[in-house]
Amino acid sequence: MSNTNKLPLFPIVIVALGIVLIISAGVWLLKTPVTSPPVTPTAQQNVISEADIPRVSLADAKAALDSGRAIFVDVRSLEAYAQSHIPGALSIPENEIASHLNELKRTDWIITYCT
Repeated sequence: MSNTNKLPLFPIVIVALGIVLIISAGVWLLKTPVTSPPVTPTAQQNVISEADIPRVSLADAKAALDSGRAIFVDVRSLEAYAQSHIPGALSIPENEIASHLNELKRTDWIITYCT
């Protein structure tokens, strides 16, 4: 008897294993959620002059607080916030603001303070 009609088993196993790996990778890619990296302001966006920052008078800030028209953000350290802060104010230290921008609504009146 001749063995010339038999296909070698090793190449068939390698091809089958390759097909299984490709299908597994495709399934994994389809099930993995696509997330975009967080948007962080560039250095150019952060460069504004002090004159460009709108100021709020104490009377207007108090009226906004009393009526609930504004969100107050304390940009001091967590320790300073813990010692005293405006009731209801959020604590977002100045050096962390860029990473918390998605927590604030652009349509809200946001008043930051540090003293």
